[in-house]
Amino acid sequence: MKGLKSYISSDYVSAANTLKGKSARRRIVAYVESYDDVLFWRMVLSEFEDETRYFEVMLPTRGSLKKGKRQALLQLMHKSVGASMIACVDADYDFLLQGATGLSNFMLKSPYVLHTYVYAIENYQCYAPSLHNVCVMATLNDHAVFDFVDFLSQYSRIVFPLFVWSVMLYKLGTYSKFTITDFNNVVGIKHGRMRDVPDALNKLRHKVRVKVSQLQREIPGRKEEYLKMKDEILRLGITPETTYLYMQGHHLFNNVVVPTMQSVCDELRREREQEIRHKAVHVIQMQNELSAYTHSVSDIPQMLKKNQGYTRSVPYKKMQDDIEFFLHTDNENKNSNGNVNHNANTDVCPDNISEDLLREA
Repeated sequence: MKGLKSYISSDYVSAANTLKGKSARRRIVAYVESYDDVLFWRMVLSEFEDETRYFEVMLPTRGSLKKGKRQALLQLMHKSVGASMIACVDADYDFLLQGATGLSNFMLKSPYVLHTYVYAIENYQCYAPSLHNVCVMATLNDHAVFDFVDFLSQYSRIVFPLFVWSVMLYKLGTYSKFTITDFNNVVGIKHGRMRDVPDALNKLRHKVRVKVSQLQREIPGRKEEYLKMKDEILRLGITPETTYLYMQGHHLFNNVVVPTMQSVCDELRREREQEIRHKAVHVIQMQNELSAYTHSVSDIPQMLKKNQGYTRSVPYKKMQDDIEFFLHTDNENKNSNGNVNHNANTDVCPDNISEDLLREA
């Protein structure tokens, strides 16, 4: 027999809130895709908690380990969803597709689905203007020896033409000819030291040109569709300089930003160690200071995951606007005596959106 938790819906949560009394804070359940997303969405949603409401962030199912975007959204379709139950998901390419697939349409139209706008949480963690501060956290050295904003702007401009190809083929449903994995295999960069970055970018520029030429030969007659897709992307506020925010987040994190930050942080650590050696009065002091410094520096990926400097970014502010809209809609759905109207706007599935359509992406 299925447990009671299998039947929890927005109405159930709302009824439980009612039993606590009018003065109690209302609970809003927020489903996320994975364990890694729990902290991010807790920090986002906590800004909107007050004396009347609070959010509880959890995976879609407590009875299994199933997770992911489809699972979070299908959970909404299977439940009677309302103001007390929402889904919080990575946008992936679905924001760029603007409703061209069932999953994209559902994500964008449902008032109870919040999305990141950028591809994933990792893209926020790699927000260029915040990366110097991450280096300071990792090395305890505030010397600005590298311009991350300029680097990721250059990187983004280089990969933008190939990015348009990727999104276009995904939208046309022919992405098997050039998958996101294929895109990632081209746009990764390799360099050992900070001084190698310009050469790495030149090599990347060559790889992108070669791949674009190959796609033009193998998939001819797509010029008009390419230009149309490019215009659509630009109208969404995405510029060639910010492409990095909309490509696959895990790849950006692991194969672009972390290697670059590693080379920068290595330089900063060497600089700090040289300073200690130069200022030490004697060998024992030098050894003690170097040992203390070694134990004080931090792992770069862990510091990146703790990075919250993205709150100044334009996509993040759009996400905050969506939460404000959800809460405003929630307030409008309350009746005159202050109780939640459970029958208002509970159909979260846009017209013609089915479970099969959600599985197509």
